[in-house]
Amino acid sequence: TTRTMRSKEDAHDYRYFPDPDLLPLELEEDFLAECRASLPELPDAKRARYENELGLTPYNARELTAEVETFARYETLLAETARRTGKPESEVATQVANWALSVAPGVLKSLGDEADPAYATAQAQAAILELQAAGAISGGQAKEIYEIVLKTGREPGEIAESEGLKQVSDTGAIEAAIDEILAANPDKVEQYRGGKDKLFGFFVGQTMKAMQGKANPAVVNDLLKAKLG
Repeated sequence: TTRTMRSKEDAHDYRYFPDPDLLPLELEEDFLAECRASLPELPDAKRARYENELGLTPYNARELTAEVETFARYETLLAETARRTGKPESEVATQVANWALSVAPGVLKSLGDEADPAYATAQAQAAILELQAAGAISGGQAKEIYEIVLKTGREPGEIAESEGLKQVSDTGAIEAAIDEILAANPDKVEQYRGGKDKLFGFFVGQTMKAMQGKANPAVVNDLLKAKLG
Protein backbone atom coordinates (compact mmCIF):
# COMPACT_ATOMS: atom_id res chain seq x y z
CA THR A 1 0.00 0.00 0.00
CA THR A 2 1.31 3.46 -0.89
CA ARG A 3 1.09 5.88 2.02
CA THR A 4 2.19 9.51 2.34
CA MET A 5 5.17 9.80 4.71
CA ARG A 6 6.91 13.15 4.20
CA SER A 7 8.04 15.40 1.40
CA LYS A 8 11.74 14.64 1.97
CA GLU A 9 13.85 17.42 0.46
CA ASP A 10 11.32 20.08 1.42
CA ALA A 11 10.88 18.82 4.98
CA HIS A 12 12.32 20.95 7.78
CA ASP A 13 15.76 19.70 8.92
CA TYR A 14 15.70 16.76 6.54
CA ARG A 15 19.39 17.52 5.82
CA TYR A 16 19.25 16.22 2.29
CA PHE A 17 22.51 16.05 0.36
CA PRO A 18 22.78 14.98 -3.28
CA ASP A 19 24.71 11.73 -3.73
CA PRO A 20 27.97 12.68 -5.46
CA ASP A 21 28.14 9.32 -7.25
CA LEU A 22 24.79 9.73 -8.98
CA LEU A 23 24.45 11.85 -12.09
CA PRO A 24 21.62 14.41 -12.13
CA LEU A 25 18.51 13.07 -13.83
CA GLU A 26 16.68 15.58 -15.96
CA LEU A 27 13.27 14.58 -17.29
CA GLU A 28 11.20 16.39 -19.89
CA GLU A 29 8.08 18.09 -18.53
CA ASP A 30 5.96 16.32 -21.17
CA PHE A 31 7.16 12.96 -19.90
CA LEU A 32 6.37 13.93 -16.29
CA ALA A 33 2.91 15.13 -17.31
CA GLU A 34 2.27 11.83 -19.10
CA CYS A 35 3.32 9.88 -16.00
CA ARG A 36 1.06 11.97 -13.76
CA ALA A 37 -1.88 11.48 -16.13
CA SER A 38 -1.40 7.70 -16.14
CA LEU A 39 -1.61 7.43 -12.34
CA PRO A 40 -4.87 6.31 -10.73
CA GLU A 41 -6.50 8.58 -8.16
CA LEU A 42 -4.18 8.45 -5.14
CA PRO A 43 -5.47 7.79 -1.60
CA ASP A 44 -5.07 11.36 -0.32
CA ALA A 45 -6.89 12.81 -3.32
CA LYS A 46 -9.61 10.17 -3.08
CA ARG A 47 -10.10 10.83 0.63
CA ALA A 48 -10.41 14.58 -0.02
CA ARG A 49 -12.94 13.93 -2.80
CA TYR A 50 -15.01 11.67 -0.57
CA GLU A 51 -15.19 14.40 2.06
CA ASN A 52 -15.62 17.44 -0.19
CA GLU A 53 -17.79 16.04 -2.99
CA LEU A 54 -19.62 13.14 -1.37
CA GLY A 55 -19.98 14.68 2.08
CA LEU A 56 -18.52 11.72 3.99
CA THR A 57 -17.12 12.16 7.48
CA PRO A 58 -13.31 12.16 7.78
CA TYR A 59 -13.53 8.80 9.58
CA ASN A 60 -15.59 7.13 6.83
CA ALA A 61 -13.42 8.65 4.10
CA ARG A 62 -10.28 7.38 5.83
CA GLU A 63 -11.65 3.87 6.38
CA LEU A 64 -12.91 3.54 2.81
CA THR A 65 -9.59 4.59 1.28
CA ALA A 66 -7.38 2.42 3.50
CA GLU A 67 -7.31 -0.51 1.06
CA VAL A 68 -7.76 -0.76 -2.70
CA GLU A 69 -10.36 -3.54 -2.39
CA THR A 70 -12.41 -1.51 0.10
CA PHE A 71 -12.81 1.61 -2.00
CA ALA A 72 -13.28 -0.44 -5.17
CA ARG A 73 -16.24 -2.26 -3.59
CA TYR A 74 -17.60 0.99 -2.19
CA GLU A 75 -17.49 2.84 -5.50
CA THR A 76 -19.15 -0.06 -7.33
CA LEU A 77 -21.94 -0.22 -4.74
CA LEU A 78 -22.29 3.57 -4.71
CA ALA A 79 -22.70 3.75 -8.48
CA GLU A 80 -25.25 0.91 -8.49
CA THR A 81 -27.25 2.42 -5.63
CA ALA A 82 -27.31 5.84 -7.29
CA ARG A 83 -28.47 4.23 -10.52
CA ARG A 84 -31.27 2.26 -8.87
CA THR A 85 -32.54 5.15 -6.73
CA GLY A 86 -32.15 7.74 -9.48
CA LYS A 87 -30.31 10.02 -7.06
CA PRO A 88 -26.89 11.70 -7.33
CA GLU A 89 -24.07 9.77 -5.69
CA SER A 90 -23.63 12.57 -3.15
CA GLU A 91 -27.18 11.95 -1.84
CA VAL A 92 -26.68 8.24 -1.17
CA ALA A 93 -22.95 8.28 -0.35
CA THR A 94 -23.37 8.31 3.43
CA GLN A 95 -26.03 5.58 3.43
CA VAL A 96 -23.81 3.38 1.25
CA ALA A 97 -20.72 4.13 3.36
CA ASN A 98 -22.46 3.15 6.61
CA TRP A 99 -23.71 -0.04 4.97
CA ALA A 100 -20.33 -0.93 3.47
CA LEU A 101 -18.32 -0.24 6.62
CA SER A 102 -20.65 -1.50 9.32
CA VAL A 103 -23.86 -3.29 8.37
CA ALA A 104 -22.71 -5.58 5.55
CA PRO A 105 -19.48 -6.79 7.24
CA GLY A 106 -21.39 -7.30 10.50
CA VAL A 107 -24.00 -9.51 8.86
CA LEU A 108 -21.36 -11.50 6.98
CA LYS A 109 -19.39 -12.06 10.19
CA SER A 110 -22.43 -13.04 12.25
CA LEU A 111 -23.49 -15.68 9.73
CA GLY A 112 -20.06 -17.26 9.47
CA ASP A 113 -20.12 -20.42 7.35
CA GLU A 114 -23.85 -20.00 6.72
CA ALA A 115 -23.13 -17.10 4.37
CA ASP A 116 -22.09 -17.54 0.75
CA PRO A 117 -19.91 -14.53 -0.18
CA ALA A 118 -20.79 -15.12 -3.84
CA TYR A 119 -24.26 -13.76 -3.06
CA ALA A 120 -22.83 -10.49 -1.68
CA THR A 121 -23.10 -8.75 -5.03
CA ALA A 122 -23.33 -5.00 -5.51
CA GLN A 123 -26.66 -5.54 -7.28
CA ALA A 124 -28.21 -7.38 -4.32
CA GLN A 125 -26.92 -4.89 -1.77
CA ALA A 126 -28.03 -1.91 -3.87
CA ALA A 127 -31.51 -3.43 -4.15
CA ILE A 128 -31.72 -3.52 -0.36
CA LEU A 129 -30.45 0.05 -0.04
CA GLU A 130 -32.99 1.15 -2.65
CA LEU A 131 -35.83 -0.32 -0.58
CA GLN A 132 -34.48 1.36 2.54
CA ALA A 133 -34.05 4.74 0.84
CA ALA A 134 -37.65 4.56 -0.38
CA GLY A 135 -38.88 3.93 3.17
CA ALA A 136 -40.18 0.49 2.23
CA ILE A 137 -37.99 -1.25 4.84
CA SER A 138 -36.28 -0.23 8.07
CA GLY A 139 -32.62 -0.62 8.95
CA GLY A 140 -33.39 -3.75 10.96
CA GLN A 141 -35.37 -5.25 8.11
CA ALA A 142 -32.52 -4.45 5.71
CA LYS A 143 -30.20 -6.58 7.85
CA GLU A 144 -32.70 -9.44 8.00
CA ILE A 145 -33.15 -9.38 4.24
CA TYR A 146 -29.39 -9.36 3.67
CA GLU A 147 -28.99 -12.38 5.94
CA ILE A 148 -31.47 -14.31 3.80
CA VAL A 149 -29.75 -13.12 0.61
CA LEU A 150 -26.38 -14.40 1.85
CA LYS A 151 -27.87 -17.77 2.78
CA THR A 152 -30.05 -18.36 -0.26
CA GLY A 153 -29.20 -15.92 -3.05
CA ARG A 154 -32.86 -14.89 -3.30
CA GLU A 155 -33.83 -11.46 -4.66
CA PRO A 156 -34.22 -8.77 -1.94
CA GLY A 157 -37.56 -7.44 -3.19
CA GLU A 158 -39.06 -10.92 -3.26
CA ILE A 159 -37.77 -11.60 0.26
CA ALA A 160 -39.31 -8.38 1.59
CA GLU A 161 -42.70 -9.34 0.14
CA SER A 162 -42.80 -13.05 0.97
CA GLU A 163 -41.31 -12.76 4.48
CA GLY A 164 -43.37 -9.73 5.49
CA LEU A 165 -40.27 -7.61 5.95
CA LYS A 166 -41.75 -4.30 4.89
CA GLN A 167 -42.59 -1.13 6.78
CA VAL A 168 -46.22 -0.07 7.09
CA SER A 169 -46.65 3.47 5.78
CA ASP A 170 -50.44 3.30 5.52
CA THR A 171 -51.52 6.36 7.51
CA GLY A 172 -54.96 4.88 8.16
CA ALA A 173 -53.63 1.80 9.96
CA ILE A 174 -51.06 3.78 11.94
CA GLU A 175 -53.59 6.49 12.84
CA ALA A 176 -56.02 3.87 14.17
CA ALA A 177 -53.29 2.43 16.41
CA ILE A 178 -52.37 5.91 17.67
CA ASP A 179 -56.00 6.74 18.46
CA GLU A 180 -56.29 3.61 20.61
CA ILE A 181 -53.07 4.39 22.47
CA LEU A 182 -54.04 8.00 23.18
CA ALA A 183 -57.50 6.90 24.35
CA ALA A 184 -55.92 4.33 26.70
CA ASN A 185 -53.47 6.85 28.20
CA PRO A 186 -55.36 10.12 28.81
CA ASP A 187 -53.19 10.96 31.84
CA LYS A 188 -50.00 10.78 29.80
CA VAL A 189 -51.56 12.81 27.00
CA GLU A 190 -52.39 15.51 29.53
CA GLN A 191 -48.87 15.39 30.99
CA TYR A 192 -47.32 15.67 27.54
CA ARG A 193 -49.45 18.65 26.64
CA GLY A 194 -48.51 20.13 30.01
CA GLY A 195 -44.84 20.21 29.04
CA LYS A 196 -43.46 16.69 29.60
CA ASP A 197 -41.96 16.38 26.11
CA LYS A 198 -40.05 13.20 26.97
CA LEU A 199 -43.34 11.29 26.95
CA PHE A 200 -43.30 11.54 23.16
CA GLY A 201 -40.92 8.58 23.13
CA PHE A 202 -43.47 6.59 25.13
CA PHE A 203 -46.16 7.19 22.51
CA VAL A 204 -43.76 6.27 19.69
CA GLY A 205 -42.79 3.05 21.47
CA GLN A 206 -46.40 2.06 22.13
CA THR A 207 -47.34 2.73 18.52
CA MET A 208 -44.43 0.67 17.18
CA LYS A 209 -45.36 -2.14 19.58
CA ALA A 210 -48.98 -2.08 18.40
CA MET A 211 -47.78 -2.20 14.79
CA GLN A 212 -45.40 -5.11 15.60
CA GLY A 213 -42.39 -2.92 14.80
CA LYS A 214 -43.39 -2.56 11.15
CA ALA A 215 -44.67 1.02 11.15
CA ASN A 216 -42.62 3.62 9.32
CA PRO A 217 -41.07 5.68 12.18
CA ALA A 218 -41.20 8.91 10.18
CA VAL A 219 -44.94 8.50 9.56
CA VAL A 220 -45.50 7.60 13.23
CA ASN A 221 -43.68 10.74 14.37
CA ASP A 222 -45.60 13.00 12.00
CA LEU A 223 -49.00 11.60 12.97
CA LEU A 224 -48.25 11.73 16.70
CA LYS A 225 -47.10 15.33 16.50
CA ALA A 226 -50.27 16.28 14.66
CA LYS A 227 -52.54 14.50 17.17
CA LEU A 228 -50.75 15.58 20.35
CA GLY A 229 -50.49 19.19 19.19
